[in-house]
Parts: sequence; C-alpha cells; structure tokens
Amino acid sequence: MLKELLSGEVSQQEVLNYYNASIFIKNLPIEVRGYVFSYKDINCIVINKNISYYKRKKTLLHELAHIELNQLCQADSDLFEYHRQGYEDEADRYIEFLKENIKND
Repeated sequence: MLKELLSGEVSQQEVLNYYNASIFIKNLPIEVRGYVFSYKDINCIVINKNISYYKRKKTLLHELAHIELNQLCQADSDLFEYHRQGYEDEADRYIEFLKENIKND
C-alpha cells in the first residue's frame, strides 16, 4: 500500500483507512520525530509538531512502514529493545526500496 501512496495511486487518507490508523500531532522532545503503537486495534501514529512539514511527511512514511512490515506485533516481546534499531533501519530501507522500485517502473 505504501508503494501506491508514493506513486500517487492512492491518497494518504486511503492508506490510513486501509491500516485503520490515526495521526496525532503532539509536542514531543525534539530528538523524537514520531512513533507508532496499536491500541484497541487502531494504529496510532504520533508525530512531533515541532518538526518541519517535510520531516513530518517523512516520519509518517517511516511509521507506516512499521505497520506495513508488521513490526508492531514485536512490541510485546521482551527482546524488543534489543531489536529496536534493527526495526528502525528496516523501515528506512523499506521506504528507500519502494522509492527505487517506483523510479524503475
């Protein structure tokens, strides 16, 4: 679904509806761009209101990648913190992979 968003085939709202996700813009420490968690089957994406529009969009894509990669179910694991950086890197690599595929299509 993110590939379709990046290529302009679907809107941001369609992706949010597909993943049953809501966006919350909140005051967060400047070093935190955003995060995502699931609560009562709703994917909650929290984005720092103190970052630029561009960084908000990039953060939203990153958090949606976590959802699409099914990484939220890993949050219950005792080893989550051990693997957290790997999940962050994987989400970033996934977005770059999708962008490259769109260029090559």
